[in-house]
Amino acid sequence: MAHSRYSKQHRRRSSQRRSHQQRQFIDLNGFFWTIAIVFAVGLIFVLSYDRWQQHETQEEAAAVSASTASVQKQKEHFISRVAPEAVQLQSSTHVLPSVTIAQAILESNWGKSTLGQKYNNLFGVKGSDPSNTQEMTTQEYVDGKWQTITARFRVYDSYAASIQDHAQLFTRGTTWNPQQYQHFLAAKDYREAAQALETDGYATDPDYASKIIEIVETYQLTKYDQQS
Repeated sequence: MAHSRYSKQHRRRSSQRRSHQQRQFIDLNGFFWTIAIVFAVGLIFVLSYDRWQQHETQEEAAAVSASTASVQKQKEHFISRVAPEAVQLQSSTHVLPSVTIAQAILESNWGKSTLGQKYNNLFGVKGSDPSNTQEMTTQEYVDGKWQTITARFRVYDSYAASIQDHAQLFTRGTTWNPQQYQHFLAAKDYREAAQALETDGYATDPDYASKIIEIVETYQLTKYDQQS
């Protein structure tokens, strides 16, 4: 009887140990499955986020490219509107087309200034006759600093009229000095002409000449000097 009880107890303990080991195995197996699932979900998230980020980057790059192309097209269109009249006037005024175009770009911000858009005034030409001028504010470099002033500016019917008046300003000079722009008119190239604009007192901006030179070179405007 004692042996029988011992055998039963031994079997019971063995069964309990096996049951405990099985539970440990199941718990450990469940733990690894949980880790695997978390890892898989994390991997899916990372891959999905990476794809989303790549898609966003591609869309942003496409938008930037489209915007750049649009701006470039607008610039080319502006030059195409200004260049013909500038080229035509060179033979009679001796004003280099490259400089005229660069001035129009700089002073009207590619035709987008208020003067350029509303009144076709590409060069900020002033006037005194109320019948063909408009009073506006502008920035001028006076006494070593930029100041806002109010003045009357010419109103034109077209870009061509603005370019013609601008060229005539150089050829007729000012009321107090008909030879005001003689160095500018005698210039042999755009660099010399740009420097002469400062020498002859055309612009108040101390960096005007360097800005004109940079625009001429950036947009290869010297090709228009060879067309007249």
